[in-house]
Amino acid sequence: MSQPSSAMGMLLVDKPAGVTSHDVVAVVRRALRVKKAGHAGTLDPFATGLLVLGIGRATRLLEYLSGLDKGYEATARLGIATDSQDPEGAVIAEDDRWRELTADRIRMIAGGMVGSLRQSPPVYSAVKVGGVPAHRRVRRGESVELPRRDVTINALQVVGVELPEVRFRVECSSGTYVRSLGVELGERLGTACHLTALRRTRVGDFHVRDAVGLEGVRGGGIPDRARVGAVSALAHLPRVVVEPGEAAMLATGKKVPNGTPDCGVAVFALPGDRLVAVGAVLDGVLVPRKVFHRA
Repeated sequence: MSQPSSAMGMLLVDKPAGVTSHDVVAVVRRALRVKKAGHAGTLDPFATGLLVLGIGRATRLLEYLSGLDKGYEATARLGIATDSQDPEGAVIAEDDRWRELTADRIRMIAGGMVGSLRQSPPVYSAVKVGGVPAHRRVRRGESVELPRRDVTINALQVVGVELPEVRFRVECSSGTYVRSLGVELGERLGTACHLTALRRTRVGDFHVRDAVGLEGVRGGGIPDRARVGAVSALAHLPRVVVEPGEAAMLATGKKVPNGTPDCGVAVFALPGDRLVAVGAVLDGVLVPRKVFHRA
């Protein structure tokens, strides 16, 4: 990615509050002088933290990253609910029941939320309804009802209680809305709730500590740790190392008998982590689906 004209790979960016994920993509595209860039999962404008961006042809790999587990840090404000479940929305409910709570009870209730949950995404979200993001329909005055979804909370730890605020960390499956998680925490505690801060710290094995800020992107000061090669970005998938002759066949879309045990979606790469294709291994045959190597 040091040469913008031939850039291909992933870039880890620490998104600031007050800008959209689309804004970040636009900044990166201009700064690196690339036509294509995209992200593997949006962040709300009020949220900060890790965005994993695909640069150049690596945008074709983003679908393989969107389902990775994620980690967040959040601050919930008890006693006040907003229509957007965050500080940007209008207040729709207030109460003082949080005054009866103790830190021990809050920690106990939060610990009971670990595991499988049925969650309703917030209507102010990017979930599409008829091809249109739900938040756009709501702002047009339309009534939106989003179906509940199954999510998994792998860990939820309360790290600070300064009532009426509660700070917590969560490790969760892709598709989890931490705003909705905060609202549910409030419901289980018997009080209104919304998030006042949200920071994504992790996507799969990518961590925000390795990310570059927007000013670093604009100024060209991107550290090596924020750059991730295409093959390394797909380390969660099985990898099949191929020979040059096999790579040449895969580059033309041909199937290659290889004898590798079936493993579903897999990365085909030359020695030295040069990406050839992403595909499948079926009956010992390498089947390219997305080709990146030129024969």
